[in-house]
Amino acid sequence: MKNNKMCAILGNEHEYTELLPLTKRRALATLYFDCKYRIMDFALSSIVNANIRNIFLVVNQAKLKSYFDHLGGGREWGLDSIGSYRYINFSQDLVRQKVEGQKYFDDVIDYLEKSRSTYTVFVGNKMLNSVDLKAVLKIHKAQKNDMTVVFKRMPKDKIASDDQILEIDDQTNRVKGNHNFSEYPHNLDIYNLSMNIFIIETKNLINQLRKGQRIGASANLEDFFLSLISRLNCGTYEYTGYMCNIFDVKSYPVVNVHLSLKQVA
Repeated sequence: MKNNKMCAILGNEHEYTELLPLTKRRALATLYFDCKYRIMDFALSSIVNANIRNIFLVVNQAKLKSYFDHLGGGREWGLDSIGSYRYINFSQDLVRQKVEGQKYFDDVIDYLEKSRSTYTVFVGNKMLNSVDLKAVLKIHKAQKNDMTVVFKRMPKDKIASDDQILEIDDQTNRVKGNHNFSEYPHNLDIYNLSMNIFIIETKNLINQLRKGQRIGASANLEDFFLSLISRLNCGTYEYTGYMCNIFDVKSYPVVNVHLSLKQVA
């Protein structure tokens, strides 16, 4: 087994009422960008460009059709080839299983074990970017971190109230803490915005998921990864490329707003 083999978890758990009516019938990740792409295309491209062919998708059950209408068989991303594996789970099921006292992370753990990957990358659904995941993995391995989180320095008008701001040690590049933007001082020019992209060794992640089930950790996978920041030795990777953080109509490019409104009309 190659020591850089990765599998991916693509989370689609973010939804914002501020994006209505654009997201009335479709998920945030399936909104248009540049008229012909969807937001999720960028995350999928980063994943497959890192030679990842095993993907676990967490989707909103109520908007499942919008995912399948776009994904189809996965051919455009090379996810229909021999050896590729896609698993889909509903975010609502994870919450329901937790409420019912079931082992709500067991499907995720089963996927990770079957992937036989050395590393796992988690990618959120609302920050449009083109992160080189192979470069992130290289930094992760070089710094010998338990987990690495990708961040970008952003002005406050490009940040949602529930986004996570990272406190970073300038000497070690490790995370000292993370806070909701709504609870953080708003007198700074630039903030270290978590991009909700994490890399962690798969064996460690499986252990953390099992522990999380025992202690009643959040069933929201993105929240779960954020909770690991304070429990693990967490390093950082600074992304300096283009990024669009989409959380309301104002943050969504105008040309796409017109196109999406036409689709829901």
